[in-house]
Amino acid sequence: MKFDIGDKIPDFELSDHNDQKVTLDEFPGKNILFSFHPLAWTRVCRLQMEALEKNYQKFIDNNTVPLGISVDPVPSKKAWAEDLGLENLRLLSDFWKHGDFADKLGIFYDNKGISGRVNILANHKGEILWSKVYDIHEEPNIDEVLEAVKDNA
Repeated sequence: MKFDIGDKIPDFELSDHNDQKVTLDEFPGKNILFSFHPLAWTRVCRLQMEALEKNYQKFIDNNTVPLGISVDPVPSKKAWAEDLGLENLRLLSDFWKHGDFADKLGIFYDNKGISGRVNILANHKGEILWSKVYDIHEEPNIDEVLEAVKDNA
């Protein structure tokens, strides 16, 4: 990781699964949970994104917008979002330049071409409030994530 609590996340402009551009400026006054997952269409990543969707209102109630991010291209993210039945959660594509946002954060694995499984909570200024790195096969504990969000609302 190339960041600590209080550091500012790098600027980003990513497309979501509906090919809409997403930047930090889109969330004035809100915290953002960047929930990195290695690849769409995998079991643990599915569980991670389903937990965010299921608890979406709890995030909103705590002034936080959750975003799922992986290196998959937009068409794959769109198909996966439909398969997951997402109604609220936006899935962002860090595909081109491949893994650039994850790489700037120091969580991109060059040898595998994927990001790590990492949750990063930042405020509307992009300052990191909380983060946790997980083993690549470990499902993040949604209760722990929600507690971090609540503590920083």
